[in-house]
Amino acid sequence: MIKLGAVYLLAGLVFGAFSLLSATDRNNPKRFGNAAFWGLVSLSFLAGDHLGDVGNGLLVVGLALIAGFGWLGRGQPATTSPEARRVLAERYGEKLFVPALTVPVVVIFGVLVLKPLTVGGQPLLDPKQATLLSLALAAVVATIVGLVLLRQPPLSPLQEGRRLMDTVGWAALLPQALAALGAVFAIAGVGQVIGDLVTAWIPMDTRLAAVAVYCLGMAGFTVIMGNAFAAFPVLTAGVGLPILIQRFGGDPAVVCAIGMLSGFCGTLMTPLAANFNLVPPALLELDDRYSVIKAQIPTAIPLLIANMGLMYAFAF
Repeated sequence: MIKLGAVYLLAGLVFGAFSLLSATDRNNPKRFGNAAFWGLVSLSFLAGDHLGDVGNGLLVVGLALIAGFGWLGRGQPATTSPEARRVLAERYGEKLFVPALTVPVVVIFGVLVLKPLTVGGQPLLDPKQATLLSLALAAVVATIVGLVLLRQPPLSPLQEGRRLMDTVGWAALLPQALAALGAVFAIAGVGQVIGDLVTAWIPMDTRLAAVAVYCLGMAGFTVIMGNAFAAFPVLTAGVGLPILIQRFGGDPAVVCAIGMLSGFCGTLMTPLAANFNLVPPALLELDDRYSVIKAQIPTAIPLLIANMGLMYAFAF
């Protein structure tokens, strides 16, 4: 059975390649900082299960030190220039979309065809991780399709990937770090503490008040943590489950679904959601790194108010 470890192995090898390519990039004055950073990321994927809690903790501290002291720089990988990309775009036209469209096709194939397959009485893919395994397979297939279609050298995906990671920098790891933080908060019982504080200071004797506290709390906590998935277990354990669902009899599916949507409103308004809000300005080299957030706030606030109305109307 192919399990999630295969995805970790693939990711570890890719980041390991970024590390080696960074170390050999003499045009980057901070090449060894980049090599160490991506090397540690690679190590976390390849050997994280064997390092133990202390080992992984030290690894994260090492990543934070490298990023915090400014030891990361932007490399100059051997890749195409903007002019060369423009020429390729004009030459291939709509064919450029083929590798991107390959991804959903392979994912659907993996979920519908590969997931039910069995080998020796065992599933070919871990049923619990079939979608993620299919996505990893799709990324590999799409890369091969792109290499063949565009007639690029085998190292070009790794060089382009390194260029992207150097552009984004440490912010590329924020989603993982914040999601892990949410899990730590949930295990530590932060949700219960927040629930006790809320009920002690805010009157929760009406559905409207409970809905407002939960939705606003999801958005606010997401702004702080940068990830609605990290905020969800904390706020749901403290407010959603004991008050909205158990006390007022709310529909769990509606409460949780709209609660997540409320959290996503917070995602639109926070720089900690780096993959959504900081990466695009960096890739587009915009002067204002917060331009995406400023453009999204006028949508996020009315949407949050609408979510509160939807939950109040349909959850009970």
